[in-house]
Amino acid sequence: MLNEMVDRVLEEYKGREIEKVFLVGCGGSSALMYASKYALDHEAKTIDSDLYSSNEFIHRHPAKLGEKSLVILCSHYGKTPETVNAARFAREKGAMTVSLTYDPDSPLAEASEFVIVYEEGKEQPFLNDAHAIMYELVFGLLYIKEGNPKYEAIIQSLAGLRPVIEKAREQALPAAQTFGRTCQDAKIIYTMGSGANYGIAYWFAICILMEMQWIHSHAIHAGEYFHGPFEILDKGVPIIQLVGLDETRPLEERSLGFSRQYGDNIITLDAKDFDLSEVDEQVKGYIAPLVLHRVLRVYAEELANARNHPLSTRRYMWKVAY
Repeated sequence: MLNEMVDRVLEEYKGREIEKVFLVGCGGSSALMYASKYALDHEAKTIDSDLYSSNEFIHRHPAKLGEKSLVILCSHYGKTPETVNAARFAREKGAMTVSLTYDPDSPLAEASEFVIVYEEGKEQPFLNDAHAIMYELVFGLLYIKEGNPKYEAIIQSLAGLRPVIEKAREQALPAAQTFGRTCQDAKIIYTMGSGANYGIAYWFAICILMEMQWIHSHAIHAGEYFHGPFEILDKGVPIIQLVGLDETRPLEERSLGFSRQYGDNIITLDAKDFDLSEVDEQVKGYIAPLVLHRVLRVYAEELANARNHPLSTRRYMWKVAY
């Protein structure tokens, strides 16, 4: 059963003319939107979309932002100043603003026309997870405005996803523990993916490795690998390669093949290795990143344990002015 706040937004879609969707956030809140951007690119026939970092959204001042725009924003605590200001900016332009946050009383909630409070943790229905809500909003829009037939398959797959994720996490634990031990002294770790997976590669690089572990990193797009980045590959450099189930899988398979040929420290997370039999076949490409994201979290936890560097450790964030 959908969150009643999501239902309210879907009902509002029916009375709004929407030609453009802007996905706006920072850091991990931005990264969770990449898969939805991929879905809009692949599925939408009449609706354009863009993804922006919150502050650039304001300063770039998109000319198409206006009354026929839908702006979806996210901030976990709802206090990210750039995202709060982006919501205000969008409303000033007449756009419909829908914000995801964990805190219903946050500044972002106050600044937005519609607010959806998400929940996290395995005791919560996955339909209320932020990643799931993004798909509910996007595929709901595509269904209402264009009759997209995949909406029901997405909702049903999301509703049954929690046990799929927990099984994948358990399966991944031994490999994640090995990763933690072998990479605990690594000075740099790269992540790579494409399509619907790229957002979680980006999240792991900037939020986990750089922010939470102080390890140099960069998210490499698999399609760009052979246009510069592959020159950094040697026998020792660790690369986490994501392989998904969407239409860009051939890009990831190509980069993985090369990395395995010339590198010795390639950590592969392939969605085909996990049991997604409970996921509707026609939407597996969209669901796979949500499963791989939770698997990568296990890798993050095991790396933090091996390095004795908790994921909550910060040098600057929330401690100094910036």
